[in-house]
Amino acid sequence: MLNDKQITDWERDGFLVLPELIDPQRCDELAARSAELVAAFDPSSHSTVFRTNEQNRVADGTFLNSGSRIEFFWEEDAFDEHNNLVVDPTKAINKFGHAQHDLDPTFSSFSRQSPLPELVADLGVANPKLLQSMLIFKQPRIGGEVGSHQDAAFLYTDPVTVIGLWFALEDATIDNGCLFAQPGGHRSPLRERFRRAASGGTEFVELDATPLPQLGEADLVPLEVPKGTCVVLHGLLPHGSHPNRSETSRLAYSLHIIDGQATYPDDNWLQRPDLPLQGF
Repeated sequence: MLNDKQITDWERDGFLVLPELIDPQRCDELAARSAELVAAFDPSSHSTVFRTNEQNRVADGTFLNSGSRIEFFWEEDAFDEHNNLVVDPTKAINKFGHAQHDLDPTFSSFSRQSPLPELVADLGVANPKLLQSMLIFKQPRIGGEVGSHQDAAFLYTDPVTVIGLWFALEDATIDNGCLFAQPGGHRSPLRERFRRAASGGTEFVELDATPLPQLGEADLVPLEVPKGTCVVLHGLLPHGSHPNRSETSRLAYSLHIIDGQATYPDDNWLQRPDLPLQGF
């Protein structure tokens, strides 16, 4: 489905912005289903907060077992200094994941709609497997920062094959926390791996000391996109997003795909013991 210019842009930049790839009605359907899942979520079931900037990321059972489930994670700023929830629970969720693309019919249909299989094939993925999905809320006023990172650090394969498909379910602007990415940054080395530690929990292991470009630096450019856009991200591309301090949410759906021909290590943090990997 990609033309020669788009392939050239992908190889040069490490990302593609594809406006109007998704029908706005499909975006609304996914947003409505997400609201239903959040409404059915029991806030007392757990209190896992998703902190995107600390090196010692949450590594409790909820997080480590979410590869084959649908789990919910709070926004850090939804709580006061005494760990009391200070906003409406339905407006306090950072994200949910990581297997709704296989477990929920609405998410499965969205994740496997045309032209996504054709898109991934054009990017050279020989045996695509849908590994992970996230519904990311970026809540008004409290939507947290996602620091500069490479997706391959978290979803590592040998060789690196992970590709992220990031769908704007609402308009994404600088004000409400759009993506920032480093054009050409996918040609730089993988800096680290986030993996399960032999002693329990998780750890970051440095692979290359080259600093990642940080949010606020000129190397990272904003990707402001309208609803229905698909942003394609190379697994080595540094990218992130600023916090959302606006009154407008920035709902997005992220789907990560790997090549089934590559090796997926047993110490990757995300494992799916109860859910075999599936393709389109």
